[in-house]
Amino acid sequence: MPSTTQPTTRPRHHTAALSEDVVLGVDTHKDAHVAAVTTVTGALLDTRSFPTTRDGYRQLLAWARSFGRLRQAGVECTGSYGAALTRYLHSEGITVTEVNQPDKATRRRRGKTDAIDAAAAAQAVLSGQATATAKTSDGPVETIRMFKMAKSSATKSRSQVSQAVVGV
Repeated sequence: MPSTTQPTTRPRHHTAALSEDVVLGVDTHKDAHVAAVTTVTGALLDTRSFPTTRDGYRQLLAWARSFGRLRQAGVECTGSYGAALTRYLHSEGITVTEVNQPDKATRRRRGKTDAIDAAAAAQAVLSGQATATAKTSDGPVETIRMFKMAKSSATKSRSQVSQAVVGV
């Protein structure tokens, strides 16, 4: 189960001027996302956990913007646990980059906490290691996917009803 406790690090708002660009990194989970904000030079400013709700996304974005100008975010699992956050950040004008989880050797060297993974997501964007632009989930492919899901669901329901009627 992911850690949802607040990290013990204190906010360091004085490290980045509000006019300075910052980068957001997010380690996504089902119930809470852990976010990290770094300067463009890679200095970690703070980490914090937020609930996976619309209000939680607003809090996360307001918190990240309190450190400086936020234009880029690195998010893990943009197609699953991070999909709603990715859509929200896109709607707020933030460029979201899909970040893969760190490889096992790196995780063993650095340790494994959600805060470390979130900071690594921001570092991956800064270093250019993560370059895949996250899907917006609102184009023609997404529309086709939604129709396919609806058709599959209807087909499954029809099969279940047919089997129930035959079994009566």
